[in-house]
Amino acid sequence: MSLLNQLFNRGVFGTRCKTCLNLAISRIKLLQNKRDMQLKQMCKEISQFLQAGQEAIARIRVEHIIREQNIWAAYEILELFCEFVLARVPIIENQRECPAELREAIASIIFAAPRCSDVPDLLHIKNLFTTKYGKEFVSAASELRPDSGVNRTIIEKLSVTAPSGEVKLKVLREIAEEYNIAWDSSKTEAEFRKNHEDLLGGAKQASAGIALSHTPSRNGSNNSPSYTTEPSIKSEHDKQEYKQLESPSPSNNNSLFNSNEIEQSHKNNDVFPAGDAKSETAFQSSDVLEKARAAIASADRASAAARAAAALVQSNFGSLKLEGK
Repeated sequence: MSLLNQLFNRGVFGTRCKTCLNLAISRIKLLQNKRDMQLKQMCKEISQFLQAGQEAIARIRVEHIIREQNIWAAYEILELFCEFVLARVPIIENQRECPAELREAIASIIFAAPRCSDVPDLLHIKNLFTTKYGKEFVSAASELRPDSGVNRTIIEKLSVTAPSGEVKLKVLREIAEEYNIAWDSSKTEAEFRKNHEDLLGGAKQASAGIALSHTPSRNGSNNSPSYTTEPSIKSEHDKQEYKQLESPSPSNNNSLFNSNEIEQSHKNNDVFPAGDAKSETAFQSSDVLEKARAAIASADRASAAARAAAALVQSNFGSLKLEGK
């Protein structure tokens, strides 16, 4: 019973494969004739644009012509492959594995089937080969694995990448020669050779350039000794504290004198070059801290004395009021 089913399936596969291949060949021929007429009409329109000096429109339209030419060339190769497989259908029926001489033709048809929507018969052929050789064989051809055997010209002609400037310039020159147009291609050639700026990546490049320009200054600031910046920060902090602690008492003169000494010592520290020894800087910074602590202590004593004097005056004033009553 299984032998009968196997023989029946072989007959069904051969019949369906021949039918789909014949339909694909006839459809490809019709599409080639149709595309040939369309290509001639588009080339005539581009020649009119070149003659009118509208090169910008011609540069855009020529990409569509190149795309149609590539599809036309791919259809021509697929037609030959379909005819080749059609002649070898009896061999395909009798062998379990794909024959080596038919591997390129079958793999190219499987690869082109989903990319040629105008020829739906190629999809039916792909499904037949899927049932015959399995999904692994079909996925290898569809995904262009190293052992797939797909024709390189089919891959290039059915790719969706934009044509290069040289190819577009060559097609424009051929159209101008075909219609006898005296066209100066210098402007178009310069436009194709121009490196267009990436607008999406422009901000990133600018920010990267700014970061690079600021990097040396940051490194320089990190490499500079710390004592050149710390005294200035401390002096500003000490000045703010001294301004807040000012009060009308004789002891403030000492605090002001101490603050002046601290500022003078800071200035002396700032004047020192970067190559001074670390021991001198450490000694000067400790001296500055001691003077600052002494100034703060004197200011605290002055403020306490001022508060005591104010309390004494207030108590005396209250006693004089009582005596007057």
